[in-house]
Amino acid sequence: MYRVLIVDDEEPVLDSYAFMLQGAADFTLMGKARSGYEALALIHEQRPDLVFMDINIPGLDGLEVIAEVHRKFPGMIFILSTAYERFDLAQRAIPLGVFAYLVKPISKKTFLSSLDRVREHLEARTLEGETDGDTEGRFLGTAIWKALGEGAWAQYRQRLSLPSDTGVVCLLELEDGTAYQRIGEQLSHRYRCLFRMHLGRGLFFISGDLCREEAETLLAGALGLGRSWYGIGGCYRGPDLYRSSGEALEELRNQRSPRELREREQQRIIALRRGMGTVDPEALKKAFTTLWEDICALQDFTLAKAKLVSLFTLLIDDCCGSYRSNSGEPPPFAAAEEIMALEDLRAWEIWSAEAFDRLIRRAAQGRSNPVPVPLPLDKAVKYIDEHSTEGIQLIDAASAARVSPAYLSRLFSEHFKINFIDYITERRIERAEKLIRESGMNMKEIAFAVGYQDPNYFSKIFKKVLGMPPTQYAAEFRRGQEYPPEEELWEA
Repeated sequence: MYRVLIVDDEEPVLDSYAFMLQGAADFTLMGKARSGYEALALIHEQRPDLVFMDINIPGLDGLEVIAEVHRKFPGMIFILSTAYERFDLAQRAIPLGVFAYLVKPISKKTFLSSLDRVREHLEARTLEGETDGDTEGRFLGTAIWKALGEGAWAQYRQRLSLPSDTGVVCLLELEDGTAYQRIGEQLSHRYRCLFRMHLGRGLFFISGDLCREEAETLLAGALGLGRSWYGIGGCYRGPDLYRSSGEALEELRNQRSPRELREREQQRIIALRRGMGTVDPEALKKAFTTLWEDICALQDFTLAKAKLVSLFTLLIDDCCGSYRSNSGEPPPFAAAEEIMALEDLRAWEIWSAEAFDRLIRRAAQGRSNPVPVPLPLDKAVKYIDEHSTEGIQLIDAASAARVSPAYLSRLFSEHFKINFIDYITERRIERAEKLIRESGMNMKEIAFAVGYQDPNYFSKIFKKVLGMPPTQYAAEFRRGQEYPPEEELWEA
């Protein structure tokens, strides 16, 4: 994604350029500046790839700004815009390496055409500095998923030794994950074939003028035995290969039933949540990557981001309890705002790796205390705190902690030295003590408030735990309030 800065002192022009930029693939608005000095500050701070620069702006004019930064950022592209077509300005712009000179008002067609030429220039420049392995990875991971310029396609053909001007994209999903490389080798016996893993699936580009039937026959011969799902795109010229990629992905999606996909996604989310804080971090990262690759591979990126917001909200709550009624801990980051602002898969990959690492560290904090408490036990305790007025059973808390009742029972005995029922009883009586001291409720109301429907039974349990019935506890507390401690009398 190429970052763009717009510099102009007229607000309508800034809004117009920003609006037209929304319809351009591979470009995103980085910022706006209304003066030469503001433009200088943003250029040094943000380092955009492309700057639309008005000449007549307050402070330093546009050409002076370019002259100031030209040597420090020689790769930065500048497009000049001005209301007047003047030869002297064009002459000043030439030695500064200005990419284009546009006269206002600039039509949308001219604006987008300029962006197309910039994109080709940036892609070609990137290719020149890459190794062959980098070029192949960029071609399969990025280039065939968007419209390519003729110049960029010509460079890819040359760098990758592609014999044909056309090709077909195939996507495979195999139960045997070790077979992808073998299939690529078999396809290469007859055609120039490029292969990489893409979102957990095998991505193959076959260079040649193949019809769909030929590609299907070729693929079927390579697949052999075992369950498989595949999508085959149409045959297109290089600049339009994104159509083949889109068709292949759509066909692959349609081969899996929605119910099957939902169930698989649900199972993976449950497994990931169960593992937080209890499973090796590297295994967790692998499970997380498998899950998000599956989500991103099988739906539009916007929908995928919405699902990933939900996933991170669940994980944040599991690790921090940030969204529970009795939790005062804020979320470690704003998942919805940060995820929905991501532009593409690469941005998501970078963001999610750091964010998931933070959650793994947070989930492990409980086990780094002097008396470590496993995360399932911590989850069960939080569940009990939130539902203490209800008839909680061991199976309910175990379900909330996503472990078996027997395992949770053992955790209570090992870490708290009491059984599950006694733990709940102690927490309820603690709450009852607080209500007696701080509220004006009668004993019947307090019994109901802490989860006992029978006030007589509540009184019996209270006496068993504290050695006196709740009425006596309340009376002694009031007596203590009437007769302050001796040190308070001396202070008075």
